[in-house]
Amino acid sequence: MTHLLLSNAARPATFTVTAMNQEGAREPIAIAGEHPLTLYVDRQELLTVMTLGAAPEALAIGYLLNQRLIQSVNELASVQVDWDTGACAITTHNGLKNFAEKISKRTRTTGCGEGTVFGDLMEEIDDIKLRNDVFITGEQLASVQEGVRHRDTIYKTSGAVHGCALFGLNSTFGADLLYFVEDVGRHNAVDAIAGHMALDHVDGSDKVFYTTGRLTSEMVMKCAQMRIPFLVSRSGLTKMGYDVAQRVGITMFGRAINTRFLLFTGEHRLALRA
Repeated sequence: MTHLLLSNAARPATFTVTAMNQEGAREPIAIAGEHPLTLYVDRQELLTVMTLGAAPEALAIGYLLNQRLIQSVNELASVQVDWDTGACAITTHNGLKNFAEKISKRTRTTGCGEGTVFGDLMEEIDDIKLRNDVFITGEQLASVQEGVRHRDTIYKTSGAVHGCALFGLNSTFGADLLYFVEDVGRHNAVDAIAGHMALDHVDGSDKVFYTTGRLTSEMVMKCAQMRIPFLVSRSGLTKMGYDVAQRVGITMFGRAINTRFLLFTGEHRLALRA
């Protein structure tokens, strides 16, 4: 095997943040890391992946192999990760055959960790303004959770899918289900709901978005683009999802199961009691 110059740039798998539980008490919570890493092959940008960062060099090599951009690791001279710039510089011995043609034929996948919209959207995220005159009560949040739990979902029969829903809050401290979509990827489901909203001229500025999947930066940014102030997940969140939620001012709940929840950001919109 040809000698391969390899960096060793693993990132911490988890980060600790403070959240408030349903009783109003604060507690330290471990959340998963999430970092953008842009892959460059012989100084040509390939794509940006969102990753825990536990084994970025192996991730880069595995991606090239699985995408059939290389046939063997022996084609590589070096794989160097620099988290200060968020870049992985991959150098080959003889270049990649038909590289431009191969990367021009990309198909959007349902994978949960890969995205290419990160750079442009992050530059525009500070221009997004969410309403601060809307509020959610503990009763309404419980109503959202119940509304999803009683759905006859694909997940209950087959598993392996994510579900997303949009709710409107009503004056009787409940929540009305407007849309419910399941797909093999949560990004597909959120995009479908955005399409329904656009077609039906639904204003998201006082709505609640629910997802069964984890809250990554891309999920938070998509909800912010839809002008939705409340984001709820029965799963956890990532460090970058947390950072972006704070930045845009979304009221974000994670680990919302039955009547339990953790509020991570946007406390000013929550009323624990009606």
